[in-house]
Amino acid sequence: MTDNETTPQAPQEPEKKRTWVEEIGVAGNQLVDRMRDLVAEGNVRRVIIRSKDGHELLTMPMTLGVLGGGVVALAAPIWAAVGALAALVAQVKLEVVREEPLEGKTESKPADSEPKA
Repeated sequence: MTDNETTPQAPQEPEKKRTWVEEIGVAGNQLVDRMRDLVAEGNVRRVIIRSKDGHELLTMPMTLGVLGGGVVALAAPIWAAVGALAALVAQVKLEVVREEPLEGKTESKPADSEPKA
């Protein structure tokens, strides 16, 4: 007979991520191109299109864009809405919510700092 021992493992912590928001001013005729660039970046989680005075016009979750080609067909109505907005407005603000995993925390000290006795 063999003895099977199992080693208890600590439960895995969910991956911690850093989230931040970036605001970008875009001319209406450049809106679709800028949105495609954001989809290609991969770390964008959501884009909110706001009018020049700050009213929310459209919120677009970007996780669909990361999944790949099959989902692109599902996003076609959203792209049509973005194109229609681009035709109607002269200037918009994009509020881009980005996310990236946190790396190991390391505290850096200045080179000239030494512990005092």
